[in-house]
Amino acid sequence: MRIPPLGGARRRDGLCDRPRRGGAGASRRPRRRHGAELNARTDPRLAPDGAARIGAIVLVGGRARRLGGIAKPLLVLAGASLLARTVTALAGAGAAPVVAVGPRLDDSEVVWVREDPPFGGPVAALAAAFARDELANTEWLLLLAGDLVRPEAVVAGLCGSLPAAEGLAEASEAIVFRADGHPQWLAGIYRATAVRAALATLGDPAAASCRALLGGLAIRWIEDQDGITADVDTPADLHRARADRTRADRAAAENEETS
Repeated sequence: MRIPPLGGARRRDGLCDRPRRGGAGASRRPRRRHGAELNARTDPRLAPDGAARIGAIVLVGGRARRLGGIAKPLLVLAGASLLARTVTALAGAGAAPVVAVGPRLDDSEVVWVREDPPFGGPVAALAAAFARDELANTEWLLLLAGDLVRPEAVVAGLCGSLPAAEGLAEASEAIVFRADGHPQWLAGIYRATAVRAALATLGDPAAASCRALLGGLAIRWIEDQDGITADVDTPADLHRARADRTRADRAAAENEETS
């Protein structure tokens, strides 16, 4: 799968610069999509009755020890925080509701919930999200890390791989990216009933890994050949992401000048 290169506004220096107000690359309030705008027979985001089929869980509660304990989802790339970029990507894909698990970081239009215990790990975060009534009727769930560099590409790749409504009976239980042979559990879309069943038989979620919870599902893999599942774990990761954005902006500007 080839994903278009990055584009957008100039990078900002500093770990947590405040996002710009307005202008290219700034975070905008997501536009709400209504079922009447979508075709329930062909759009994989909708159930046959026109109800939303896809919700999302975004994990934002890590300790970020290698970044000095900073809230990684609030790191700024191209004028918007990583969390804002993720919420915007999910809104553009018609995913609703969106549950963010971790300490409340900003005023994003999401459902905030805290894992038990705090910093209990991704499976504890999943268990906390699934306990919310908002996800009770959701058929598929996007599961994303809150520090993805290119959430729009990840969401587009996953939603684009989801089967149309007519083919649900033959669908896998999950569609997950794999990078260099390693499963990217927090860059996947999962059938909600399958994850609920796995949680019910797991035991203590705080002591479990994503592989223990999700590895037994029937998974269709997407090979990440373009590095779109990259996240930010270290200052070097952030520097690389901003440098990549700068190069992409420069290339886009040059192409525009020559076109």
